Amino acid sequence: MWTDILLQAGLILVTVFMFLAMHDIPQKLLNKLRYRNRADLQAKRHFVIGAQYLAQARSSKSRSSSATLAKQAESEADKAVSLDPKDAAAYILRSIALDIQGFKTSALDSLDIALSNPAVKTLSETEKGDALFKRAELKMSMSRRGRVDSAMEDLSDAVKMSPENAKAFCLLGECYEIKKLSEEAKMAFEAALKIDSNSAAAKAALDRIGSSSK
Repeated sequence: MWTDILLQAGLILVTVFMFLAMHDIPQKLLNKLRYRNRADLQAKRHFVIGAQYLAQARSSKSRSSSATLAKQAESEADKAVSLDPKDAAAYILRSIALDIQGFKTSALDSLDIALSNPAVKTLSETEKGDALFKRAELKMSMSRRGRVDSAMEDLSDAVKMSPENAKAFCLLGECYEIKKLSEEAKMAFEAALKIDSNSAAAKAALDRIGSSSK
């Protein structure tokens, strides 16, 4: 009985392998895997080059040079996205490069993609928190009216996911100030100071809140 079962199982396996071989499926799967690995490596290469351009753009004292370098960073980010459209890091890189060039709406759109499925799944909690802070920062820089509530939502999540981000707490405090919520603003600025005791923005804000409450 067991001999018959093993014989039948063997025949089934042989049939399956013959079917796969006839349709060149193993080779196709192998080629697809190789292409996927090659595309991932190329995407990471473009991301690294873009990040280097971005670092140079941020440190440049010349506005025109900074814009040119940011444009190159954007181009590398676009190449990375085309090769790996599910990687949030490339969208974030592109967003920052666009922001440096002054294209804030496009920068915000790129961050929205990074923070949406499936790209957001490639981010850690801290990375997601930092991205939410960047998106809130963009919203506030574009227009304080109508965007404060939306920025506050991002920042409330950002400080939970990235609790060591003093700048996120400071920006959250600014939002509370705009909404006339002095106590909440004070708590946010104090939290920023606990993280970064040298935060000039947090110190100035607390002095401002203290003087206005007298």
